[in-house]
Amino acid sequence: MESLPRISIIVPIFNEEKYIAKCLESIVQSDYDKKRMEVLLVDGGSTDKTVEIIKEYQKGYPFFRLFENPEKIVPVAMNLGIENAKGDFVIRLDAHASYPKDYFLKLVSWSEKLDADNVGGIVVTKVKNKNRISNAIRNVLSDRLGVGSAFRSGAKKIREVDTVPFGCYKKDLFDRIGLYNERLVRNQDIELNKRLKRSGGKIYIVPEIQCTYFARESFRELAKNSFENGKWNILTAYYTKTFSSLSFRHFVPLLFLLSLILPLFCCGIVSLAILGSYLTVIALRSFQIRRDTTLLHQVAAFAVLHFNYAFGEAAGIMQLIKRLMMGNR
Repeated sequence: MESLPRISIIVPIFNEEKYIAKCLESIVQSDYDKKRMEVLLVDGGSTDKTVEIIKEYQKGYPFFRLFENPEKIVPVAMNLGIENAKGDFVIRLDAHASYPKDYFLKLVSWSEKLDADNVGGIVVTKVKNKNRISNAIRNVLSDRLGVGSAFRSGAKKIREVDTVPFGCYKKDLFDRIGLYNERLVRNQDIELNKRLKRSGGKIYIVPEIQCTYFARESFRELAKNSFENGKWNILTAYYTKTFSSLSFRHFVPLLFLLSLILPLFCCGIVSLAILGSYLTVIALRSFQIRRDTTLLHQVAAFAVLHFNYAFGEAAGIMQLIKRLMMGNR
């Protein structure tokens, strides 16, 4: 055990009272040698009991270190963590998740076996409170038609990918490609990983590495999160000056929305046909994947996710146009 590399686990947090204890407890239960790990919890000014819960854990587990993040956003939290990290590897976690005992051992082991710059696994989406709405959200966030990413919908073999969630990075990687882009409120992990790939680095997804992510449990929360994700797709492309910071799939909802709106100016029946086709596809898929929910709730979950994502991208374009017109950078 003494030969294990030192790891620095960084967890950006803000008002995670409902989830933080489960996250911390899963870290405590880890098989990794506690003398070879540190956990940097970077708080963005929580107003609930998050910090209080963390301080209770610190009394029994000194490897938990608490930092303040005055800027309150994730990339700043990650950079604060990296700058204070003492490990050979940096592992980025989310407070909305819990991790199996062998999670860190597998990340480090596969990173060394593959000589990877970043390694991640599969995210199994669950909800804490089960009902028809939350179950429908869980189902859609686990489906390829819903999210389009292999790490959520599943991968069957180890392979190189463009990005992974909750990855394990070589610490010296940040000396080579730089830290997180602090202008990006969202998409900061994707942008960093795209930058890593452009530098010649390698990212692998390893299916046997899995963790549990606890999804949002209301359509309102799903809509808000999807809208912000969509908006920041546009702003990410603007701030990074390249569309290569993202993938084509990130812009599919916007293209779909435009395909509904633009034909209205010449032939409304085309828009109705496109909308009808979309509803037919998601209804058929909803029938296939619905689990512990109704067909109506499952269709609604798809629609809330996709349309709010698209509306967010449209809002991002409008915000960008406004900034350009006002001369703001």
